[in-house]
Amino acid sequence: MKSLNMVQLIGFVGKDPESKTIGKDTVVNFSLATSYSYKQNNETIEKTDWHKIQAWGKLAEIVEKYVKKGSRIYIAGSIHTREYEKDGEKKYITEIKMNDLLMLDNKEKSNSEPPAKDESIPYEDLPF
Repeated sequence: MKSLNMVQLIGFVGKDPESKTIGKDTVVNFSLATSYSYKQNNETIEKTDWHKIQAWGKLAEIVEKYVKKGSRIYIAGSIHTREYEKDGEKKYITEIKMNDLLMLDNKEKSNSEPPAKDESIPYEDLPF
């Protein structure tokens, strides 16, 4: 039986990508905000989800050069969960390993800003 692990997102970059070198490879990490709305009791509710995105190699170098906070982008990739230990406690993180990128901003940098960061998500505690 076959399976499929694929995700496609369009959203706004939450902060400038952070890069580092591991061996001979470059890796970048950044957050991407996607938003949606729904009606509840005749009121429109807006929600924002934050996704941890990771890119490697040549794609990481492109992200490092062209993607900035507030950029509107399309990404495609696969979902991965990994575990790490912090203060003797096992923690888990789910991230999207990007394998495709499309810049959606106009040639002139748009004034789009990502939604406010959801403070309930402890991104600062992540090990990268």
